[in-house]
Amino acid sequence: MASRAAMPVLLLLLVSASPLRALVPVRNVDGPVAGPAPAAASAQDSGFGDLDTSAPQGIAPEEIVKRLGIRETEFRKARDEYTFKQLVKTDTISEDTGRPDGEYQQLSQIDFTPEGRRVERVLFAPANTIERVIMTEADFDEIRNRLPFILTTEDLPKYDVTYLGKQKVDELDTYVFQAGPKTLEKGKRYFQGKVWVDQQDFQIVLINGKTVPQDTRKGHEDLQPPFTTYYEQVDGKYWFPTYTKAEGNLHFAAQQGALSQDVHIRTIVKYTDYKRYIFKAKSRVLDANGNVIEEKDSGKP
Repeated sequence: MASRAAMPVLLLLLVSASPLRALVPVRNVDGPVAGPAPAAASAQDSGFGDLDTSAPQGIAPEEIVKRLGIRETEFRKARDEYTFKQLVKTDTISEDTGRPDGEYQQLSQIDFTPEGRRVERVLFAPANTIERVIMTEADFDEIRNRLPFILTTEDLPKYDVTYLGKQKVDELDTYVFQAGPKTLEKGKRYFQGKVWVDQQDFQIVLINGKTVPQDTRKGHEDLQPPFTTYYEQVDGKYWFPTYTKAEGNLHFAAQQGALSQDVHIRTIVKYTDYKRYIFKAKSRVLDANGNVIEEKDSGKP
């Protein structure tokens, strides 16, 4: 086994949790397929209708994008008020057997402290048996902070968003867009791929793509497989990410005496048990001199 310094470093690109109805994989803009169903399934027999490239009726694509930004902004604020469970499972897959030969797994509760601060509590974390790649702090930063992809009004100026058409996805009528960064700022990462937007709610219900840029410098590889994220309406108002699958073969160049290698990575992230948190507020009763004579909580988690 190569020394730690010579091993490839994998920055995992992940998002969230349990499949949306019968949604199935879609083909990534660069070719690979990501998703929980067999890649052999065609669009027609897997829940995807034909892509209708005609203009949307009664609304301009620019107006759809504007409404999308507004709704996604509302959703981002709302999601920050929810607790949920997050299950992350990453496997390296043996090319000889097609089975996992190393695994990282962690189940966490995303919650709030009594003071209202966001906190992650680990509920279950067996020993990490992955040996062919190294998981770094940047991997976990991706899991916690960089995904799921939410395209808010603030984010829109950073992206080129191009209308592709209308498509039936399971029972949903959606608008389909291609999205990618206008420019790449140093130290920042972006989504590049396809976005499906519900025609009624103007919210993202499915994405398929990858994170850019990717660092391919020899010995400094920062690589991520393509991924698909599914969303589900869990509160009757907003579409929450519930399931992400990222999978692909990542190529790491030879370095420091180690041979080059291709590592097959599969990552699943699930977000479950979304619950809105009602923050407690303290009320105080003061005497005539301003001294506290009674203090109690109102509201409940």
